[in-house]
This record gives sequence, structure tokens and C-alpha cells, in this order.
Amino acid sequence: MKLDRITAYKKYLFDYLKFARLMKGLKNRFSMNISDRLPCLKDNVGCTPFDRHYVFHTAWAARMLARSMPLSHIDISSSLHFCTIVSAFIPVTFYDFRPAELNLLGLTSKSADILALPFANDSISSLSCMHVVEHIGLGRYGDRVDPDGDLKAISELKRVLAIGGSLLFVVPVGKPVIMFNAHRVYSYEQIVSYFSELKLEEFALIPDSPSTGGLIQNATKDMTDEQRYGCGCFYFKKVQ
Repeated sequence: MKLDRITAYKKYLFDYLKFARLMKGLKNRFSMNISDRLPCLKDNVGCTPFDRHYVFHTAWAARMLARSMPLSHIDISSSLHFCTIVSAFIPVTFYDFRPAELNLLGLTSKSADILALPFANDSISSLSCMHVVEHIGLGRYGDRVDPDGDLKAISELKRVLAIGGSLLFVVPVGKPVIMFNAHRVYSYEQIVSYFSELKLEEFALIPDSPSTGGLIQNATKDMTDEQRYGCGCFYFKKVQ
């Protein structure tokens, strides 16, 4: 059970004084001064908290890649945690409007604008763009304000995806709304229509409520329509 701030601080002081007393009878391996205190008051909880969208969608995507095992993978601005971990078993090139200073074996980081990707048509066989497109055109990350920015980004993803290639695509899903300037929320039908040229191989849903489930494989449109701010995980293939 999470403690209120006052109760948590009282417990912190009690633990600090008790720990200090115990240290007096031991051979000190560390210095411990009042000036070095760093109270952490929010971690005394029954269950480890986590961001459901970012833990589950990256776990889903990593499993999809572990199953397909491409020779290499291109990611457009998705989670750095996802890219760094996947690069341990698949070479990954990460592109972002704001390049990341990463230096890891198997991972290359480069700068790119999702509205003008530096790839030829039909050239990328394994591609991901997750929790990105919903932000494009809202100006949040220094990009140009454009109500159709997301559609233009989607067009670029479709353009560069190779015939037979796969795309891991993730956005918030539920009832369509723009929560300016944070993100857009899409309906299931919107995303399927935007990618009508591609074949939807699989769809997974991270629902609003933990009580409904964590990651629901093969979720339905009706489940998605019930969400306010769910997370839709779409696995597309370009068949022609």
C-alpha cells in the first residue's frame, strides 16, 4: 500500500536514525552525512509500478522480431530501451528527428525526418515505428505543426517498406481524439484504413484497465472501441 507523503517522510526519518545507530557498532565501509541524504518516498508500494504501454508494447515487438529473426532491422523513433535490447540479437539502425548519442555493438543511431525518410521505395524489409506517429505534426518535439502530419508519416512508412517486408506499428487506440499537444488517439478502423495497402497479420491490445489484461493477443475491433486510451500493436506485411 502506498504511503501518504507525511507518513512516508516520518518512516524515512525513523529508518534513517535507526540505520545511523546501527552503523555506529560496525566497521564503517561508507561515509554517511546528513548533507548526502536523498529521500525516496514513493517506492514503498506493494507492487512494482510500470508504464503499461511502454513495457507491454516493447515486449510484444521484441517477441515478434525474435520470431521472424530478420538479418537487420530499421527503427523509426521508437523506444530506446527496445532498440538497445533488440540490438543484442539483431543488428538495429535507429533513426530519430533528435538523434540519440548511443554507442553499442549491434546498434547504429542516425538522424532522419519521418516525413522524408532517407530510403528508396520498397527497400526496408523489417521496420518499426511505435508510439511515434500520434505525435507528428503537433509541434511537441520541435516538428512543424501540421494536422495531417501523421498521415504523411504513415505514407513514408508505406513507401519504404519492401514487398514482403513487415512493419511493427504502435499507436494509442480508442475513441478518436487529439489531446493537443501530447498525442492523437485513433480508432482501430482508422489505422486499418490508413494501411489498407498492407495486410494486417496480427493485432494485440494493451487495454485501459489492468483488470482487463496485460497484452491481449488477437484482440478484436470491439475490444478496441471500448478503450479510452489503449495501446494498439499492429503487425503489417506488404504483400504487393
